[in-house]
Amino acid sequence: MIEKRIFDLFFVSIGVLLLLPVFLVISILIKRGTDGPILFKQIRVGRNGRLFKVFKFRTMVVDAEKKGAKITTGGDPRITPSGQWLRKYKLDELPQLFNVLFGRMSLVGPRPEVPEYVDFYSNRQKEIVLSVLPGITDTASIEFRNENDFLTGSSNPVKDYKEKVLPIKLAYYEQYVKERSLWLDFKIIIKTLAAIIK
Repeated sequence: MIEKRIFDLFFVSIGVLLLLPVFLVISILIKRGTDGPILFKQIRVGRNGRLFKVFKFRTMVVDAEKKGAKITTGGDPRITPSGQWLRKYKLDELPQLFNVLFGRMSLVGPRPEVPEYVDFYSNRQKEIVLSVLPGITDTASIEFRNENDFLTGSSNPVKDYKEKVLPIKLAYYEQYVKERSLWLDFKIIIKTLAAIIK
């Protein structure tokens, strides 16, 4: 809906301008800490099943996906020193503001998954969840803000994610799609900021 797009553009434009100094500091920390690019780009599934590249500040060693699973657990040796801090405060997600500017994401909506995990969705879940733009945050992101710690110690984190975490997330995603409104978006953004501050 056009109102949601205007809502996104208004707040993201302000956010990007205010956060430019933060982007600069984070970029310097990443480059000083490790070799490799500042940004990490990963293929995710967007609205109507379209693939797009999600942007994040790089928090892991170069080619981390070739050295382990796409699921990250707490204490993962692939995470860089600066990456630990960026992940803790969700600062690695900030470049997704540009995904919103480009119209591939929204501020609030179901988190975009990698294609491998979207394959686990039922046809009904795909129809509902992929009918809207994916978001930077949502209720599932708040509830599972410590997801890495939840999977720590798992002998099979991919299996546990698929069977224990993903079904709960999908329930939140479906609930959001059915109840979505600008007021709900605003409340979720406030709750997200409160969770980060805590």
